[in-house]
Amino acid sequence: MNGILKDYIFLYTKIHGPVWSSPAQCGGSGLLGARRSSGRSLVPGISGGLGPGAPLFCTRKSEKHLFFPGAVCTESQMAHTYPRSANEELVDILEGTRLSGDLSHALRTFSPQPYKDMTTSSASDLSKKTLDSQYLQYVFKEISAESSLSMEEVKEDARLLLDEMSQNLQLGFIRLMGYTLTKVLKRLYSKIYVNMEGLNTLQQAVRENPCLSLLLDFATLAGMKLVGEILRRSGAFFIRRSIGSDKLYWAVLSEYVKTIVRTGFAPLEFFVEGLRSRTLKSVPPKLGMMHMVLEPYFKGEVFDITLVPISISYDRVLEESLLAHELLGIPKPKETTRGLFKATKVLQEDYGCMHVNFGRPLSVRELCQGKINRCQYNLTPRDLPQVPSADVQACVNWLAHLIVRIQEEGSCISPWSLMACVLLQCPTSTLKDRGMAWTELKDSTLWLRKLALRFRAHLHWPEKASDQDVMSSMVALHRSIVAHEGDRVCLVQEERPRRKFELSAEEEVNRTAATVLMLASYRNQTLHVFLRPAMLATAVQVTNSTQPDELFTFFCFLKDLFSSEFIFVPGESTQDFEEACLLMKGSGAVHMSPEEVTVTEAGQQIVSFLHSLLQPFIQSYQAILEFFSENETKDMPEKQLYPTMRSFVMNLILSGELQTYEALSSDTHKNVLSALCTLRVMTKLRESKENKYQVDTAAVKRISDILCGKISPQLLHRTPHAKL
Repeated sequence: MNGILKDYIFLYTKIHGPVWSSPAQCGGSGLLGARRSSGRSLVPGISGGLGPGAPLFCTRKSEKHLFFPGAVCTESQMAHTYPRSANEELVDILEGTRLSGDLSHALRTFSPQPYKDMTTSSASDLSKKTLDSQYLQYVFKEISAESSLSMEEVKEDARLLLDEMSQNLQLGFIRLMGYTLTKVLKRLYSKIYVNMEGLNTLQQAVRENPCLSLLLDFATLAGMKLVGEILRRSGAFFIRRSIGSDKLYWAVLSEYVKTIVRTGFAPLEFFVEGLRSRTLKSVPPKLGMMHMVLEPYFKGEVFDITLVPISISYDRVLEESLLAHELLGIPKPKETTRGLFKATKVLQEDYGCMHVNFGRPLSVRELCQGKINRCQYNLTPRDLPQVPSADVQACVNWLAHLIVRIQEEGSCISPWSLMACVLLQCPTSTLKDRGMAWTELKDSTLWLRKLALRFRAHLHWPEKASDQDVMSSMVALHRSIVAHEGDRVCLVQEERPRRKFELSAEEEVNRTAATVLMLASYRNQTLHVFLRPAMLATAVQVTNSTQPDELFTFFCFLKDLFSSEFIFVPGESTQDFEEACLLMKGSGAVHMSPEEVTVTEAGQQIVSFLHSLLQPFIQSYQAILEFFSENETKDMPEKQLYPTMRSFVMNLILSGELQTYEALSSDTHKNVLSALCTLRVMTKLRESKENKYQVDTAAVKRISDILCGKISPQLLHRTPHAKL
């Protein structure tokens, strides 16, 4: 249901401006999702940066420097590269509907100004142009030659696939969706804020170049026949969740997407991450769709493409409990139209505010300057299939990660996210039994608010209410997670199931883990603000070193290990380390010189907090590394591997050896496996239909020793494993 509700923003842009047909990636998932903007640009060369591909370095010019291995960057230079916009106008888009009425709002005048070079005027024209393309004709011949099917049969199969996925935009259905969702959202949210400056800029951008709106996904929309058809007629097109090696489907999908871009039929809107996030934390982007939409530029079929990062953030997420249970291995119920209508009790709940940010338009032409050689596409006819070269793949990967980082910077942090960070510093057993003192929670949250602002975070903290009232309202909003009892705040556990027998020890752990994971998901919404300083703080604490080069080495080790856990732009380790040092220096946590980085007396609290912030992840990774060190998994199928890992972690928690319940998360298990494969200490073996893993246990043990500080940073360069 959450995915459907977020389509309101999708429809709002259709009715209020020229974003009049934004087909979105549905692939079994939702259309919209994510967070809000601080207006800060992460793109060198955009909005006053240093130029595409330019290093974030400068020569020594003043006493206010950052010293680190190989480069020096001033604080003023960092501020110039990452500018903040002036106070943007935030408008509550629900306010207008309360004044004019839902029907009047949905029937507002609609006069879009389309892309100046648009050559296709209808959905049927778009489909015809796709099927008649020279590229598909070539693919049809290939498939016909490889199979027993005739050309006409292959073309008919392609037509059916196109009918399955294509949109059928009708303005009447957009108005119907707008009317319905307005009524629903007014029941769920008190306010929905939109930055009008960003929306107005987007309206101008779609007239100049093919425009792609890229979103962060935090919810799901499964295939629902009735709802799906309404979405299709509202301009959405659908992609199968799993395509595999279906050559014809890939060809039809890619040509349909590229035809939309080439013709300027409509701004294209999709999730750069491909999948929803069950942890409310960004997930690494999927590159398939990015390759499709960027290929017309690489081949010179369009002069430029405009990328517009869009972010949405919530005070409270509708599916928080379902997502937590999914992480514990409990499948999410299949979403159906019938189930949607039965979920009307959701309308009785309060979900606070929603913030939507339309980020600054980014030029693909400017971003890719100097990164790829487009002349390579002149050597082969454009209509023939081409495998992307290494530099093209690297550029698309860099660009996709960059977009997600910008979307992270576009998030609006609520007071509850900061409170979740503080609450999770308390041992789970204490939080569950005695709770945390209200005064301690309040004082620590206010301290953290100051630190977040120093780290240039964008906070949504109501100005007209007292701090006491703001935090009390947040606890009341999240009463399914915590309860304010007397002068203490305690963790709330889900109700025990009604049955004759007592719950097992494992079931009791899962009850607690579900609530902890819900709380952690809100902490995750603010991690991008503290992540890089926290990695530096961890390097300081673990290595017990003051040498910049040693801290940088351990920082890069953490970045490699957490490559699937957090978003890092490829090739920017130095910039990330610079940013961490500047933020820590700016907060008064460290002193810096060319020879050493030392923690100040006032910075002890900051370093301790930041180090603790990463501990759930570090302890979870240590537990999984221990599992692979002690267990032979070579002959274990992948489907058996994950339950075995969870059982191992469960036993550690039951024995008291492991304190973090987040180690039970299936997403964490998958991220560890992905990181170990990236570090080349684990190899995925494809045997028949089941994947298996071959593990270098000695290398796994080495990673564990590095993580806990048993191996000195000076020795990290001597590892026989290239990635370590």
